[in-house]
Amino acid sequence: MTSATHTDVWLPFPAEEIDGLPEGLNYRLWDGGRDYPADPADCAFYVVPYMKGSEVAVRPLASMGAVQVVQTLSAGIDHVEPGLGLLPSGVRLCNAKGVHEASTAELALALVLASLRGFPGFVHGQDDEKWLSGFYPALADKSVLIVGYGSIGSAIEDRLAPFECARVARVARSARTTVRGPVHTLEDLPALLPEADVVILSTPLNPSSQGLVGAEFLAAMPDGALLVNVARGGVVDTGALLSELASGRLRAALDVTDPEPLPAGHPLWHAPNVLITPHVGGSTSAFEPRAKRLLAAQLTRFAAGEPVRNVVRTIG
Repeated sequence: MTSATHTDVWLPFPAEEIDGLPEGLNYRLWDGGRDYPADPADCAFYVVPYMKGSEVAVRPLASMGAVQVVQTLSAGIDHVEPGLGLLPSGVRLCNAKGVHEASTAELALALVLASLRGFPGFVHGQDDEKWLSGFYPALADKSVLIVGYGSIGSAIEDRLAPFECARVARVARSARTTVRGPVHTLEDLPALLPEADVVILSTPLNPSSQGLVGAEFLAAMPDGALLVNVARGGVVDTGALLSELASGRLRAALDVTDPEPLPAGHPLWHAPNVLITPHVGGSTSAFEPRAKRLLAAQLTRFAAGEPVRNVVRTIG
């Protein structure tokens, strides 16, 4: 049960716009603005503003001595990790599992199809009034490797199912068996990469995935293969990828980059064989209703003294 004196909940949405919130808590609206809505010391449940960056996410943490739950609205937690050492022992950090799967999987499939079928060239051709007919690769009969087979990776495979892929292989931190087949570990990548026409990255950013896709990883991919990143930019060594793109050996479709946002003048903007979207995997009309349902469910459990869900770390 929450403390009688520390019952503030910081939300990035107005409380009246979230159906099903429990009574008995003080709802404060804060979406990352300069001024806090109340004393951070009274905050018991902190919902991190969405897509406002790490500086905003961690700014109030040092003053939140009574906080019990920190809830992100993203699947990843890397933007709050720099401030976790400021939190008291026992704080539960929760992610937004269930919010972004549909949108991110949609974008992953869109990037695969757009890249294989030559859409970037068609867009430029339309601008230049050129009719770029010809034969282009299809997703059908391709071998796909999903690196990061959590809920988002599984949702990506759901959407690949109708496209008649030759094979879908899966990699995660731990080996296991699913209804669709085995999930391999990172140690199996050297054997899996040479057979992958399309590699889709949907892994969290953590010490084991930071820079995972470097020169050795990319060199193991076959000529003409496509790398799709809907994970985090830091999973890929940008310099190594630029070398492969410049040679024309590989193609890439990136929703995330390192650095991010990609600054003007960066060579990745104009590298050959690359399609870039500005980190919009979860930023769709599907986000807000799912996020609000998650918050209502989490806060109902919190107010009743029941365990919250999606706990990815407990401080201490």
